[in-house]
Amino acid sequence: MDTILIILGAICLLVGLAGCILPVLPGVPVAYAGLWLLHATSKVQFGWRFLLVWGVVTVVVQILDAVVPVWGTKVMGGSKAGVWGSTIGLVAGLFFGPWGIVLGPFVGAVAGEILANRSENGMSLGQALKAGTGSFVGLLTGTVLKLTCVGLMVYYFVAAVV
Repeated sequence: MDTILIILGAICLLVGLAGCILPVLPGVPVAYAGLWLLHATSKVQFGWRFLLVWGVVTVVVQILDAVVPVWGTKVMGGSKAGVWGSTIGLVAGLFFGPWGIVLGPFVGAVAGEILANRSENGMSLGQALKAGTGSFVGLLTGTVLKLTCVGLMVYYFVAAVV
């Protein structure tokens, strides 16, 4: 049974890593579930303080991941359309390799701002680019934060198993 739990925990961590980049998967909570699966084995027992701290970190990272892109967009003068465009650009960019992942959110945010007819209200292309940059930086910050968090979870998982 321990072997099955370890394998399921490892799968959760891999899905968690994918979820850091794919916005449809809740990467950090899934990775955290992987730690709990490992804890459920008789071979590895994490302390309750460890699990509690990682639970709090998981909640904080999830909240920040939702807030930071919106904040970045608003600071730079954008709208929800820029955030949605950035997210759609990220998903579309996955099909174009590393450059698509980097450029997709920016292009999507700018397109979202332009398609939202913000130009009728006086938003120029320069303003759309600025808002797109804010959305992109916010999305990138959230992604790096999630990758760091899940990367540390992977480290603790592997260190405990090996």
